[in-house]
Amino acid sequence: MNAEQALVAASPKPADVRMLTEEVWASFLAEHGPLQVGTDPDFAPDWSASVTVKGEWNGVVALEMSTTGAQQLTRSMLALDSAAELVDGDLVDAIGEMVNMIGGNVKSLVRGPCRLSLPLVTAGRFLHGSSQREVVRLGCTWAREPLAITVHAGRPTPRETR
Repeated sequence: MNAEQALVAASPKPADVRMLTEEVWASFLAEHGPLQVGTDPDFAPDWSASVTVKGEWNGVVALEMSTTGAQQLTRSMLALDSAAELVDGDLVDAIGEMVNMIGGNVKSLVRGPCRLSLPLVTAGRFLHGSSQREVVRLGCTWAREPLAITVHAGRPTPRETR
């Protein structure tokens, strides 16, 4: 088995990531309907969040969303009504918390001790390191808005961690 095959073999399986993501989503956001996985919408995300898993397995878990989806997620997670004014900090908190919960569950799927970073949230698309390989992609729709959850495996090169 070469290094890339070993990396894929040690990575979380798509069915497991899907199951835990659906469970997390249902626990916090069921009022707007279930997460529809498998739709794989083609969209340019307005918001992205990621957490890094480091240890015996190394990777990144990312969540990408539209602005409308991020606003709905924020209102649901913060128990705000539709008239409540949102600021970017509210979206950052909610999206970051959601990717943190999904990432923590992904961390539980991998072998050996690992640490989870604090979430990073940004406007636009998530960019992974060039030495990281996408091992799971869940294209989804929630509350009629597109989103994607990805898992990338591999350790970033020293240049990518600066």
